Amino acid sequence: MTRMTVLTTRFVAAAKPKRDGAGAAVRAEYPDAACPGLHLVVQPTGTRSWAFRFRRRADRKSVKLTLGKAGEGGLSLAAARHAAAAVRHRLEQGVTPVTRVTDLTGESDGGAGDKIETAVAMFLERHVHRKNRASTAWASERIFNSIVMPAWRGRTIASIRRRDVIELVESVAARGRGYRANRTLAALSKLFNWLVARDVLVSSPAAGVERLHKEEARTRVLSDDELRALWLACDSDGVSDQAIQVLILTGARRSEVGHMRWQEIDEDRRLWRLPAGRTKNACEHTVPLSSQTWELIEERPRFAGCDFVFTIDGKRPVNDWDAVKRRISAKAEVAADTWRLHDLRRTCASGMQKLGVSVPVIEKALNHVSGTFRGIVGVYQTHDYADEVRIALQRWADRVEEIVGGKPAKVVKLRVR
Repeated sequence: MTRMTVLTTRFVAAAKPKRDGAGAAVRAEYPDAACPGLHLVVQPTGTRSWAFRFRRRADRKSVKLTLGKAGEGGLSLAAARHAAAAVRHRLEQGVTPVTRVTDLTGESDGGAGDKIETAVAMFLERHVHRKNRASTAWASERIFNSIVMPAWRGRTIASIRRRDVIELVESVAARGRGYRANRTLAALSKLFNWLVARDVLVSSPAAGVERLHKEEARTRVLSDDELRALWLACDSDGVSDQAIQVLILTGARRSEVGHMRWQEIDEDRRLWRLPAGRTKNACEHTVPLSSQTWELIEERPRFAGCDFVFTIDGKRPVNDWDAVKRRISAKAEVAADTWRLHDLRRTCASGMQKLGVSVPVIEKALNHVSGTFRGIVGVYQTHDYADEVRIALQRWADRVEEIVGGKPAKVVKLRVR
């Protein structure tokens, strides 16, 4: 009997065929304990696909429904689970499922009679994961999984009205999450516009729905006292706490630090090389690591089979940002609702500016391309400022050490490479 396990994105990417007694590769199926009926199928060649297994009511015969390719260019784990849920719902309604996931959009009624799960699965697989960088796709998927699906699961696309969209967005805003409410509305607008473009819907129920939260450009910069209190509130052996300290020292985004991988670290030159797929602007970015940042990274243990530097369990990257932020805010006596983790990035930039670092160097350090390096300047002025950025980030790290310790940091002699 095949052992049931909850499949993960990492497992899917690394899944291999099984071996027979002679050592030859043979077909393998891995059932997903988190989604009854869903199986990851790995062929002897290594090709991976998704299948849904069920028993036909008429004769109790086992039937396999192929959902589509798995892995790069195919259905993600989340999309496969959505598709499997849609098939299961059809079975519960007494409807014989079709033989391909592409048929789930329905041809008899143009797809409008299909469930929201099906529409979301196809939208994520055919549009979101193909048109966006990984972090953006992940953010959209999280909105559908945590907000949209719990509210609308089982409903048909055609049954969703503007009032439903308004009520869902308002429910998010009512929890004090105005920015999140705006992102939810944006995700729904893209979903329904995609369905309209595919002639599944005549019009979008999200059309004309206004944002509930007025977003303004933030200018929040932490004071020296706040920075010191928050730094000291971080546990010295807490993985998420150390990740926040790296945010302070590097000015990097939390998704970048949270998913930092050992393979991105150049230990000899003390560089952190971010590939284009991991940055907001889809541009490769190299971060020189100050001595203080390097010390934090060196303290992290390495786990077999896990490439994440900051991992909560030796399998997954840190993802408890909100909880850690609330905890250290309470300990530091800095109201949690008065600052965001992204403010640490602005604090880093402001701090370097106070140290006399030039704007072009600051923008290079933060991987900004829309300011000084916008347009023709970015095309013809290609100096990477690598040495200047290394010096600037070390000066900022020394300044942080001075703020936290109350005395000048030990001077680090930098070798310009």
